Amino acid sequence: MDKGADIEKRSFEIIGSEMKGSGFSDSELPIVMRVIHATADFDFEDTLRFHPKAIEAGVKALESGKNILVDVNMVASGINRQRLKRFGGDIISRIAEVGEAAIKEGKTRAEVAIEGAVNEDIGVVAVGNAPTALYKVMELIDEGRFRPDLVIGVPVGFVNAVESKEALSAKPYPFITAVGRKGGSPVAVAIVNGILRCLEA
Repeated sequence: MDKGADIEKRSFEIIGSEMKGSGFSDSELPIVMRVIHATADFDFEDTLRFHPKAIEAGVKALESGKNILVDVNMVASGINRQRLKRFGGDIISRIAEVGEAAIKEGKTRAEVAIEGAVNEDIGVVAVGNAPTALYKVMELIDEGRFRPDLVIGVPVGFVNAVESKEALSAKPYPFITAVGRKGGSPVAVAIVNGILRCLEA
């Protein structure tokens, strides 16, 4: 085993020994551990929430070659694109393209970016930064205009982050979220990469 892999293995051993044991399923637990590994924050053991079919829905979607829609390029840059491409999927990020349209429409770039990608064969949505993007995803789903298989909503911050994640946690469709203020791009990336690893299990 190379040194990097050895360090990662030891890190997960430490995480496992320090977790309280919060009753996650066998498929959920590796995701929780990856989030803690990415953030060094054990609070996520208490705040992560999974719809009962979340992992299954995400695995099936990516295994079938569907794409991942992200809210910001930081999330896109952290996802294991090579592993995703083995199954035929790609990462869709429109945030850099929609500045003028957002100004014209009086919306955030994140909202417009999400709206512009609903027809891109999206299987998984991963929102790590923008509550407005998460609200837009939920709005489009509720209107029947968007049908992703899994919504990962973990925006971080002080304005609408808590509220948007609470709203997602009440939805009937598959989701993964982290209640409270904490979240962010590293959390979204850790969740997506954890699901991608499930494809090779």
